[in-house]
Amino acid sequence: MTREEKGAIIDELALKFQSSPFFYITEASGMSVAEVNELRRKCYEKGIEYKVVKNTFIKKALETLEADFTPFNDTVLAGQSAVMFHAENQKAPAQLIKEFRKTNDKLKLKGASIDSSLFIGADQLDTLISLKSRQELIGDIIGLLQSPAKNVLSGLQSAGGKLAGILKTLSEREEA
Repeated sequence: MTREEKGAIIDELALKFQSSPFFYITEASGMSVAEVNELRRKCYEKGIEYKVVKNTFIKKALETLEADFTPFNDTVLAGQSAVMFHAENQKAPAQLIKEFRKTNDKLKLKGASIDSSLFIGADQLDTLISLKSRQELIGDIIGLLQSPAKNVLSGLQSAGGKLAGILKTLSEREEA
């Protein structure tokens, strides 16, 4: 492989890291060709891009980004590595890994980056699945902020109804 070809791979990978705010680095060593093909098929079905890439290429591509990925250097970027990307859903790769591990425990999560937050180790898989997306968090915050306003409005409306009832009763008494 020439220097230009290596540079093109690194540039392509760096562009992919920049365009995707989340990615997962996995290890599938010890898997047979049939098992890897099954994994690739499941990735394709879920819209997940799965690329086996040399660690040095990943390391050089991550160096082009603004975020600090040095914690990945010693633990995550060792051994055989593959990168998983999904365009919209940050949980999809984690869910696929967990689902795939039910039948094949050779697939391991080495690390993940979600909006430049680093998650290192296979024990982070459940945490990654339970993480809410930015849109879900914004929706929760808006709901929490609207709740007190709704309570005040409903209180004013019910108090207004009570006041109208009292005035009606008083006017009926005066007429009688």
